[in-house]
Amino acid sequence: MSEHEFRKITVNQMGYPVSGEKIAVFTSAEHDFQVIEKNSGTVVFTGKTGVAKLDKASGVTVHTGDFSEVRAAGHYRIEQNDGAVSASFAITDMPYNELQKGLLKAFYYYRCGVELTEDYAGPWKHKACHTAEGIVYGQPELRLDSSGGWHDAGDYGKYAGPGAKAVADLLLAYELYPSAFANAFTLPESDGIVPDILLECKVELDWLFKMQDSDTGGIYHKLTTLSFPGLDVMPEEDTSDLYFSPVSAAATGDFAGVMALSARIYAPLDAAYAAKCLKAALAAWEWLMQHPAEPGFTNPPEITTGEYGDEVDDDEHYWAAAELYRTTGEEKYHQAFQELALRSFPKFSLGWADMGGYGTLAYLLNGEQHADSVLYSSLKEGLLTEAERLSQVSLEDGYLISLKEEDYIWGSNMLVMNNAMLLLAAEHCSGDSRFAVCAQDHLHYLMGRNVLDISYVTGFGDHSVMHPHHRPSVGDAVTDPVPGLVSGGPDRGLHDDYVVEHLQGKPAAQCFADHELSYSTNEVTIYWNSPAVFVVARFNQMS
Repeated sequence: MSEHEFRKITVNQMGYPVSGEKIAVFTSAEHDFQVIEKNSGTVVFTGKTGVAKLDKASGVTVHTGDFSEVRAAGHYRIEQNDGAVSASFAITDMPYNELQKGLLKAFYYYRCGVELTEDYAGPWKHKACHTAEGIVYGQPELRLDSSGGWHDAGDYGKYAGPGAKAVADLLLAYELYPSAFANAFTLPESDGIVPDILLECKVELDWLFKMQDSDTGGIYHKLTTLSFPGLDVMPEEDTSDLYFSPVSAAATGDFAGVMALSARIYAPLDAAYAAKCLKAALAAWEWLMQHPAEPGFTNPPEITTGEYGDEVDDDEHYWAAAELYRTTGEEKYHQAFQELALRSFPKFSLGWADMGGYGTLAYLLNGEQHADSVLYSSLKEGLLTEAERLSQVSLEDGYLISLKEEDYIWGSNMLVMNNAMLLLAAEHCSGDSRFAVCAQDHLHYLMGRNVLDISYVTGFGDHSVMHPHHRPSVGDAVTDPVPGLVSGGPDRGLHDDYVVEHLQGKPAAQCFADHELSYSTNEVTIYWNSPAVFVVARFNQMS
């Protein structure tokens, strides 16, 4: 199917639960539709779509068809009399079980410093990479162990802040929806005792420990080569010198937050490891206290890899204080949190730059009995107000998601999943199931119910991303990309040469190219996968 031949019927290509709402989005003039059992060709349901409306973000006129009455487990497609046919999809009790495993297994494929063997990686195996010591920028005589962790994205850099966000998403998913992680997803460390999600998070946490300056407690901002390697360079072929970029307040705050969270999560399973996490978090907090006016991070002159700059670090401090208070119960962290809450920064954002939402969630999840009642009520009201806003935007959107035309930015699929995550946090705090329905619509979008009829997760769905901007997928000579990777999605800003040449004049939601050269729309990264794991886990809980 070419980029101009979009399907006129779009669905979640993984499928729908037996019970609950099932909606397809149509762009054809025809309003009658049939749901057909895939193998037999039997029509199991006939229906009519609703009123058509112009969806400005996608540039098409859409109408929706509800087939929630179809409850028999099986594989289906939707057809119309004008010849329009949807992708196939399943209806089953657990339609997202394999998807969740794939999204989690992606973190194994992102691993750095170890061989990925055929037993666990299949055709996407590769040799150990980036095992050399890293050079501390500005101190060429100082070299430190830098191995381990996860590659951040389509390149081989490793970044403390984005890594902390990714781990936080995964640990929060495990905390809120533990039954979703009862099944293994096959790791070398799997022991049937520690949940695999915690084993995989430990890979990144163990690397994050190496990013802490042992003398000061501060966290080196990132570990990268001076510049990006070529697009077809495999991990083990990237042998340029690695550099620890200078310590930053944002990275240190993120580290303190995720380590305090980890100390709490791992404590029932490994008390010694939990204690190590907490000790590291406390050292990072002390660095923050001693550097109250640290400037934001910018790349050193010779380093041109991803900057992940962040001029405002109040949100990272806020998260760190909330997690340390929740984990230790010590009033000094509560006091710090209350003081930070008075400052002006986004308190409901879950992005790698604006981390305030993690502090808010930590405080709310700790319970009102441990909180200042006025602050607790204010934060809860703010969370629910933001969830209501997202819900209202979704109701007005043709594809039922919370992105307005201007929100289709670089990494728009992170916004889709972060917003869904926030909606689910609101459901958890309020018990209002409307927020879960809206969040599930965001998952439907990610998995194919969008104007491009594409599943934005490699390897999942009839029509999924095939050519991500991801060096191992480009360089490994395997036709299929590494599976389970979430693509960045449409970016109306057209921030790379390929999309500038090919997508001029496209509506916002169509500004996507499934091409390896389009790093602004089709790169992948750990912190786009992590909120997707959280969202899928909510809908993949064991009965």
